[in-house]
Amino acid sequence: MNLANCFFSNKNIIFSKKLILPSVIALGTHFATFKALSTPLPQTNNNYQNIVGIRKSFITSAIEKAGPSVVTIENQRLVKRKVISKESSILLDPYFERFFGLRLPKEMEPRIEQSQGSGFIFADGLVITNAHVVSNSDKIIIGLTDGRKFKGQVIGEDSISDLAIVKLLGQGPWPKAILGDSSQIKVGDWAIAVGNPFGLENTVTLGIISNLNRNVSQLGIYDKRFNLIQTDAAINPGNSGGPLLNANGEVVGINTLIRSGPGAGLSFAIPINKAQEIAKQLIKTGKVTHPMIGISLINELSATINENKVKVGYVVPNSPAAKSGVLIGDIIIKIDQSDIKKSSDVINAINKNGIKKPAKFTIKRNTKIIKLNIKPVDIRELGKN
Repeated sequence: MNLANCFFSNKNIIFSKKLILPSVIALGTHFATFKALSTPLPQTNNNYQNIVGIRKSFITSAIEKAGPSVVTIENQRLVKRKVISKESSILLDPYFERFFGLRLPKEMEPRIEQSQGSGFIFADGLVITNAHVVSNSDKIIIGLTDGRKFKGQVIGEDSISDLAIVKLLGQGPWPKAILGDSSQIKVGDWAIAVGNPFGLENTVTLGIISNLNRNVSQLGIYDKRFNLIQTDAAINPGNSGGPLLNANGEVVGINTLIRSGPGAGLSFAIPINKAQEIAKQLIKTGKVTHPMIGISLINELSATINENKVKVGYVVPNSPAAKSGVLIGDIIIKIDQSDIKKSSDVINAINKNGIKKPAKFTIKRNTKIIKLNIKPVDIRELGKN
C-alpha cells in the first residue's frame, strides 16, 4: 500500500473510463405538410442553448462547480548535508574551502527536495489536504487554477488522520468548494476524483463508490482509526489531498490512499464529515486529540450463532486498558449504552467518550460478564508510566 504521494511513489496506476453519449436526431416528413416544413425554422439562442445543454454531462457540471477550488501544493524541503568524520572536518571550513579551492562532495551539500500534491479551498483562505503532502516542509506554494500563486502556512497537521490545514498568505476572494454529506452517499453512486497528478492540473477521473466503511487494516494499514470510502476512480500520485466529488459537484471525501501492486485499482478517501471534525480541531489548536485505551481488536464471526464478536487481540503495557484489567481474548459486548458488533463500533464509542471521563465497558471473559470503567487517554500519552 503506497500513499498517493507524487514524489515518493514508484508505481503508477493508469485507469480510464469513457462516457459515450450518443446523439439521436429524429426527422419526420409528410407530403401534406411539405409546404409548412419547407419554411426555414427560426434560429434562436434558446434552441442553441437547449442543444448545448443536452450535450453537457453531469461530470462537466460537477467540475465547473468544484474545479476552481482545487489547488496545486508545491512543497520544498531542505535536506541537510550528511554527517562526516572529524578527520574530514577541514572540508567543512569555509576558509579552507575558499583558500584551497576545495569543493564539498555533492552528497555532503545541502539540497532542496521538492514534491507536489493537491488540496482544495474549503473556507476563506484555508486549504485542506493530506498531512503527508506538507509534512516537514520549509516552503509551500499554493497554485490556483486561475494562475495565481500564494505562499502557504501550515496551521495544523495530524499524521494519524493524514489531514492538514494550510493558510493562504494573500488576499481573496477565494473560490470555495461546496461540501457535501458523506453519510448520504451509497455504494454505486458516482465518484469523481479531482487532483493534480504528476503536476497535471485539474485532472479528472470517474468511477463509483465501491464501499462506504472500509476498514483498511484488512490491507495492512493499522494507523487509520476510522473507516474510509473505497472507490475505483483512479487516484494517481499527486492526487493526494484532492477532493472526491459526488454527481452534484459536492465534496464527499478527500483522496488519501491508493492500492498498488496486486489488487491495484482500489483508491480510498477520508469521508468529508470526519474531515470537517478534524479540521475544526486543527484550526482551533493545531493538533487533534485521539482517545485510546491501548488495545488491538479482532473481528470474529461466531459459527454457532452466526454473529460477529469483537475480541481483544493485544493490550499495550501501562495503557488504560492494562491498568483496568483488560486481558487478551476478552470480548467487548457494550461500551456505555452502545452495543458492539464490529471493531469500528469500539473506536467510535471511545472517540465519542473522549479523554475527560471514564467509559463503561461490558466485557465477556469465558462465561463471566465483567464491567470495567476505563478512561481513555490521548494517543501521545499511551503506554507512559
